[in-house]
Amino acid sequence: MPQNHATATATATATATAGRSVADRIAAAAGRLRTAAATGVPAAPVRDLIGREDVLAAYAVQQRLTAERIAAGATVTGRKVGLTSEAVQRQLGVEQPDFGVLFDDMEYAEGSVVPADAILQPRIEAEIAFVLGADLAEGPLDDAQVRAAVDHAVAAIEICGSRVADWDISFGDTVADNASAGGYVLGTHRVPLDGFDPVAAEMTLTVDGETVSTGSGAACLGDPVNALVWLARQARELGEPLRAGQIVLSGALGPMRPVTPGTAVHATVTGLGTVSVAFSA
Repeated sequence: MPQNHATATATATATATAGRSVADRIAAAAGRLRTAAATGVPAAPVRDLIGREDVLAAYAVQQRLTAERIAAGATVTGRKVGLTSEAVQRQLGVEQPDFGVLFDDMEYAEGSVVPADAILQPRIEAEIAFVLGADLAEGPLDDAQVRAAVDHAVAAIEICGSRVADWDISFGDTVADNASAGGYVLGTHRVPLDGFDPVAAEMTLTVDGETVSTGSGAACLGDPVNALVWLARQARELGEPLRAGQIVLSGALGPMRPVTPGTAVHATVTGLGTVSVAFSA
């Protein structure tokens, strides 16, 4: 059976890198994803280079690409937690959360239109976003400390995007690919945590008026704040703790859904209101 271009490239790269160092394999994986992002052509998975579940190697690829974006002028605005919902884990065949980095050029204003070619293979999720009022760099990073660090919560739509062809991802692939981050939209109704229970929040996500996903705060690791606690500890362990002013997308409250050009997306999260975005034709 003939190979497609992405598979052939992966096979050739795997052969060429056999016996090379871990550093070389990380560089090769970063190069594959970098090229996909630059050309708009999804690439083969990178697990042939870094393994399916090598957490340290996958985050090393992500950190390398993050450093390149910062050097090119992008500003980090926060983080996203991914794979927190059992429904999304089942969709992608993974069993643990991950996280990626949010940049200023990934944010779209509420109600705006996203260019159809801006994000590769876009899929959408509705979630709760937390905006931090204090650093999460010292101390136990327990539930009480993390809750106290949250300035407010807002409804959010995450636009996931994959540089890996056909979303054929293992845990290592999505982590290396910045947790499949593409873009995000924040609602405008800001609510402090003392006036909002994330667990009780109910979510409805529609595309062109049709409901495509529903869920609740309890679907996000039992409580979206649990996702924030997990992230705070992971980020500090990897040497880049969360800082005041940063945004954290805490994870999907229901299944992720694909979108096509020309569609309008609307999400409602009880207690936080609504958030909308559209995709150009």
